[in-house]
Amino acid sequence: MRITRRRTLSAYCLALSVDWGLGFTPSAPPSVYPSDPSIDNIRRSSRHSKTTTKLDTASVLTLDNDVSFRSAALPSLSSSSDPKVGVLLLNLGGPETGEDVEGFLYNLFADPDIIRLPPFLAPLQSLVALLISKRRAPKSREAYDSIGGGSPILQYTRAQADLMTKSLKERYGIDAKTYIGMRYWYPFTEEALAKIREDDINALVILPLYPQFSISTSGSSLRVLQEEFAKKSDLYGPQKMFHTVIPSWYDRPGYVKSVANLIQKELDSFTPEEIEEGTSAGQPIPKHVLFSAHGVPASYIEAGDPYKAQIEDCVERIKALLPSEGDGVKVHLSFQSRVGPVEWLRPYTDDVLPSLGEQGVKNLVVVPISFVSEHIETLEEIDIEYRELALESGITNWRRSPALNTDPTFIDDMADMVADALNEPSQTITEACVANNVGNLELEPVSNQLEISSAGVGGVGFDDNLAYSSRMRKGK
Repeated sequence: MRITRRRTLSAYCLALSVDWGLGFTPSAPPSVYPSDPSIDNIRRSSRHSKTTTKLDTASVLTLDNDVSFRSAALPSLSSSSDPKVGVLLLNLGGPETGEDVEGFLYNLFADPDIIRLPPFLAPLQSLVALLISKRRAPKSREAYDSIGGGSPILQYTRAQADLMTKSLKERYGIDAKTYIGMRYWYPFTEEALAKIREDDINALVILPLYPQFSISTSGSSLRVLQEEFAKKSDLYGPQKMFHTVIPSWYDRPGYVKSVANLIQKELDSFTPEEIEEGTSAGQPIPKHVLFSAHGVPASYIEAGDPYKAQIEDCVERIKALLPSEGDGVKVHLSFQSRVGPVEWLRPYTDDVLPSLGEQGVKNLVVVPISFVSEHIETLEEIDIEYRELALESGITNWRRSPALNTDPTFIDDMADMVADALNEPSQTITEACVANNVGNLELEPVSNQLEISSAGVGGVGFDDNLAYSSRMRKGK
């Protein structure tokens, strides 16, 4: 019998449970990036002494209802366990209190996917991270204070994990254990992996909570997993634990529909008086939608990062479910959260808003398209800074479509993704990285300017240029 390399997780669990006597011992995949223990050690030393966040989990997965497992009575993987499936949700993370901000920023800027130094300066990555985090912490702390003192991203991710688990059980009859791995704050990805080992998970679905793939978000999180899996192949190798990755999912009908539904609700909220006002200044279209996506440096896209193309494709798919220009709705796309003097994806949101105001736009729905939960860029940058800019630009009727958070359609689609991943050909971390150019991007390193990527501004504070403009408007 010939074994193909790409198999479903269900098929792999069957292979684990039945002794085929094939002597199949695949080797561990090579690491995309070399590990940097110095950064990991410094990052760990910067953590506050506090109780590790408890991960919400469900009971052990049994796949008796899966057709792949009904053909025979399956012996156990070991003397005390059946195949166990886990779902690892990856996200950015964020400081829970003002005291966490500097440590969070240090972890962020210690990531070479965020600040790319020339090779001869690479040993100084930790020092650079320390200097930047100390310099930016006061401004970032002020931003977090404006939204209640900390990021809600962990609470939303926990809620998403819990509801997804319930949806898997109710709609598929699957009991799954879920884990949360944050890239830059508690609970760290390494902590989630430790819990996965404790629970003897042997089939893992890895789901980054970034709909569109970028080297600086999904790529960075997958790189951490790739390094851990390569260093500890005895714990994470195929004979111990099989895994599959869902690298991006911006084109899933359930996701697209959930975003469109939230936008439509905001469009429907405009009153007849507001709609009439929308055409009073010579603007022929009464209602406008602005998709504000997280930006990345233009050099990332030029080097092969698929993020921009996926954002544009995603917006077109959502647009197809919204009223057309003939029906009174016009769609726009911009990019937010740029940091530093380097060129980022254009057009910038803080340029588009004044332009829309000059065109006589009065009714606007802003959509945070890159984000699946509320955090600093939606609650502070969009809701406070961009709203203020829009009002000053003459956009009088502002609406903001909420992030997906715990939207039922989105939660069910998360469950669908996991169920699909269990029955489709698997994609390993290495395959996902290669397919999305992780490790192959030939980016020019920073010289006298620091190039900061998209994940880097997640929690740093609002756009530097926007902040400066805001202070100028206020006479500060």
